[in-house]
Amino acid sequence: MSARIFSPAKTAMQSGTAKTGYWVLEFEPEQPRKIDPLMGYTTSGDMKSQIRLRFQTKEEAIAYAEREGLAYRLQEPNLPKRRQISYADNFRYDRRTPWTH
Repeated sequence: MSARIFSPAKTAMQSGTAKTGYWVLEFEPEQPRKIDPLMGYTTSGDMKSQIRLRFQTKEEAIAYAEREGLAYRLQEPNLPKRRQISYADNFRYDRRTPWTH
């Protein structure tokens, strides 16, 4: 039984960083999912795939996994590379490309 520890990224519907910054421990699936022939639902006999534990820090999640004897894989978050752009740069006289409407 192995687990994955990660910090979830913001959703595509967010422009800010709300509801991010926490760490999640979730278990790797032990059985593949299958499609129920009657209803077409996706099912699995793996009950641990429904467990998601939230932690405030990465160290708390690692300490929990080690205390419980879980093999874990740590996935570091990919931080966005943001450019600082000023609105005044649109009207600079030495622009490389001409500004048009």
